[in-house]
Order: sequence, then structure tokens, then C-alpha cells
Amino acid sequence: MSKGKKTVREAALDVLESVEKNQSYSNLLLNHAIEKYGIKGPDTGLLTELTYGTIQRRMTLDFYLAPFINKKIESWVRQLLRLSLYQMIYLDKIPDRAVLFEAVEIGKRRGHKGIASMINGILRSIQRKGVAAIESIEDPVERLAIETSHPQWLVKRWTEQFGIEKTREMCETNITAPHQSARVNTLRITVDELIDRLTEEGLTVQKSSIVPNAIISLKGNLAKTAAFKDGLLTIQDESSMLVGHSLDVHEDFTVLDSCAAPGGKTTHIAQLMEGKGKVFALDLHKHKIKLINENASRLGLGNIESKAHDSRRAGELFAAESFDRILVDAPCSGLGVLRRKPDIKYTKKESDLESLQTIQLQILEAVSPLLKKGGLLVYSTCTVDRNENQGTVKEFLDGNKEFQPFPLTHLPETVQPFVEGNMLQVFPQDFGGDGFFISCFKKDS
Repeated sequence: MSKGKKTVREAALDVLESVEKNQSYSNLLLNHAIEKYGIKGPDTGLLTELTYGTIQRRMTLDFYLAPFINKKIESWVRQLLRLSLYQMIYLDKIPDRAVLFEAVEIGKRRGHKGIASMINGILRSIQRKGVAAIESIEDPVERLAIETSHPQWLVKRWTEQFGIEKTREMCETNITAPHQSARVNTLRITVDELIDRLTEEGLTVQKSSIVPNAIISLKGNLAKTAAFKDGLLTIQDESSMLVGHSLDVHEDFTVLDSCAAPGGKTTHIAQLMEGKGKVFALDLHKHKIKLINENASRLGLGNIESKAHDSRRAGELFAAESFDRILVDAPCSGLGVLRRKPDIKYTKKESDLESLQTIQLQILEAVSPLLKKGGLLVYSTCTVDRNENQGTVKEFLDGNKEFQPFPLTHLPETVQPFVEGNMLQVFPQDFGGDGFFISCFKKDS
């Protein structure tokens, strides 16, 4: 094997190790590994499947492995056992003998003969005896936590908030692969024209049944297309696209997107305004402002102005009552996007959720004086937690009597069944999009 060249399973092992050791995001590491090791074609799909699948099911795999490991083992060995067992249990197309052979070879290369022999012994024992039954766990919350690889505190919290059945549906959806969706840049191309063009590029795509001017890829990576490069589309989840629609913007408006990076919602607002009016985009980090600018430039949107600034101090930049619409897409726990970022499950703590609500309220309090009378303020998150969502909304409205709940009747008809007055809570199982929350308020005239 040439230097620098690795097998797909070795590359997956490297990614899994980095995710656990450095708490790095798997999606970023995955892209890095694909480039670094020159992984191409179907192997890219396999690497993604192995990495995400093993992370998604980590707690289940550890439950299965526990009876077969009777001594302390190195971190990379545990990762290799998880990776191998994932293939044996969840991937029908890969024969066990191929999984065992590769695991032993990696064991020899990364460790020594003794480690390779132990790995072989553990995997062969599992093959012979089978894995423990999850049904043997008596406590329903613990059983669901192990079965769907979600931390027990989270399953308990969701069960208290939404009941066990809704929690089960959500946890089961969270361990399935998400589909890729994109927003069509209708300032440059129609949806039908883009579908034709992507079909010519070899992709299989269809219109979204949920959001106008959106498409879903059934086969092929939209981000790797010439159409993406040419600014004809932008990758965005369908739930996230609802935020732009919730602002009910008009062409001549001045809008503030107070937590804007990487710019998916910013560019959507600018597009809904037909490239007219003005969208001011703030984000705390300079390198993220670069992403917003790159997105705006690729899509040909000249009505966006971005600045690195803490939105909790937005009053330093803008006069009171400067904006027709304000969006607070607040920092949150991200518990609605566990399918796309499965590593979040294992790094979040329950206490994190409380400190996030403080920041969410600080941002709302800071930007609300900047809204014109009669204007709309939209608060959104990519989480499914009642405290961060309905809890934050209640606290804000209780302390700001000049704001009234504003009904979300202007959202697409397809999501109206999920709307409750001025609030929309989307669960991952509702239509296959991310878990998302949107709430709308109007400032008294």
C-alpha cells in the first residue's frame, strides 16, 4: 500500500478516534479524510456509512461488546471493535469474514500480533454466541436509551416533555440517514429547469412536498455539482427553510439576521426579497462572516451586508426601530440535528441547556428595541427542547409587554398541521426534516 493511502476502514477508524479524542465534528473530519486519503466513488459512501453508523449506534454497540471485553483496552481498539461489530450487525452487504479479516489486519498494523489475536477472538465469540437482548433491560427509559443510542438523561427529559411514544419515534428517526435537500436560487433558474440540469449531471432529484422552491436528492451529492458551483442552489434543510418564510418579508424591507452564519437563512431572506431591500447579517466570529460573504457572492445576492459583532451588543451598530423584521436564530443545543451531527449526543450535558437559555434571552432583549413598531420578530432554534423553545418564548413575552404572539398562518399550507398559534415545533419524524422550532411576535404599533 502506498504511503498515505489507507483502506476505507482505516480512514473510518481515524475519524472515529478524532471525534472521540478531540470532540471534533464528524462531518468536518470526514471531508478532511476523503481529501487526505484520496477516497473516491463508492468508497466515499462506504466511509460515510461506516463513520456515521458507528457513531449513531455507539451506545448499542458498547452494550453488545461489554460481555466480551474483560480487560482495559486502548481507545483505538475499542473503536475498531465498534466499527467491525457495526458492519456485522447492520450492514448486510459485507460478509463477516471480510470484516474479521480487515479488523485483524488493522490490528496487526496499528498494534501487534497479540492485539490482532484478541480482536479476532472477541469478534469470533460474538459471531458464535450472538449479542445480548436489549429487551432484557427492565427500565423503559434505559432500554430506549441503549436501543437507540441516546444518553439516558436526554431520553428521560424528552419522555417527561413529550411522552414515551413520541420520544421513541424521535430517537428511532435520529439513527436513520437524513436526506439532502437544497433551496433553488429562483433569481437565476426555475425549479423545473434546475431538476433538468441536475438530471443531466447524473443526479436523481425531486421537488420537496413541504417547502416551495426546494428539491431533494435521491441519488448524488448536490454540493458537488456544477449547478451548486454556479450558484443555482444552496444546501439547506427543509425545516430550516421555513424560517425564511416565517418572516413574511417584502422587497423594500430592512431586515436583521442577528446570528447569521453560515448564511443559509440570510441568503434565503435576501432571495425572498428578490435581491432588493437590505439584509444585515451579524455573527460573533470573523471566519464565519467569510462563509456568509462567500455564500452571498456565489448566489449573486448583492443586498446582504455582514459584520462580525456580538448580537447582544447590536444596539452599538443600529439605531432603535431600524428594522422591519428581525430574526434571532439563536445558539441552541442542536438536539434537532442529531441525524446530521450524531456526535452532539455524547458531548452535551443537561446543564448546557440551562446556560443556553440565558444567552437566547440576552439576544432577544438586545435586538428587540431595534424593531420598528408593527414589525415582526422571529425566534428560531434547531432543537426540540421545551425549555429552550417554549420556555424562552414565555420568558421573553412575560418581560416585554409591547410584543404580542403573531400567528404563523403565513407559513406553507403543508406545515400548518404542526403550527400552534405563533409557534411551530417540527420533530425529525414529522416529514424527515431536522427538528426545528419557530416562534413569531409582533411589536405593538
